[in-house]
Amino acid sequence: MIRERAYPVEPWHVRETRLDLDVLAQSESVFALSNGHIGLRGNLDEGEPHGLPGTYLNSFYELRPLPYAEAGYGFPESGQTVVNVTNGKLIRLLVDDEPFDVRYGEVRTHQRTLDLQAGTLDRTVEWVSPAGRAVRVHSTRLVSFTQRAVAAICYEVEVADDRPLRLIVQSELVANEELPPTRKDPGSPRCSKPRSSLRSTWRRPRAAC
Repeated sequence: MIRERAYPVEPWHVRETRLDLDVLAQSESVFALSNGHIGLRGNLDEGEPHGLPGTYLNSFYELRPLPYAEAGYGFPESGQTVVNVTNGKLIRLLVDDEPFDVRYGEVRTHQRTLDLQAGTLDRTVEWVSPAGRAVRVHSTRLVSFTQRAVAAICYEVEVADDRPLRLIVQSELVANEELPPTRKDPGSPRCSKPRSSLRSTWRRPRAAC
């Protein structure tokens, strides 16, 4: 549960002024984007750390049987579960061959803003790598209302000092992404088992300077 006041009260914006890894799963739900056809959880652009990765398509689900000790009128024979599709919102950033990861180095500033009028998620980070190289990252994510099958990300990186710096930006497509273990439903006596799967990754370099 998000207990501290991390979100200032604003009419049309949900703004997170600092990053709290202890409530990352909850903030991913707060900053989710959807247009009724595509759904994106508010995971960080670099993918890790994450609470629960999520990329969903309407009408893409799996069926599971619902067994009963005794059949009865109106009892459903099967249930539906929305499943993850290929994750295409991952962007990896290498700063002098060091991966951008908020768990390492120093995060000077971190802010995310969900614009409820524009339907966009903006993120601004100032990060110092373990080697002492500083960069500013700004990203904007959206799912289109006019073209329902379109999702887009604008990703910008700025060097925070005057020294030469080598940057590599890669976009990734990850299929069969491993999910964290599910917890026992308080209303059900059945226990859930950890779900595991093979991870398949395709990378495409986007820019280098």
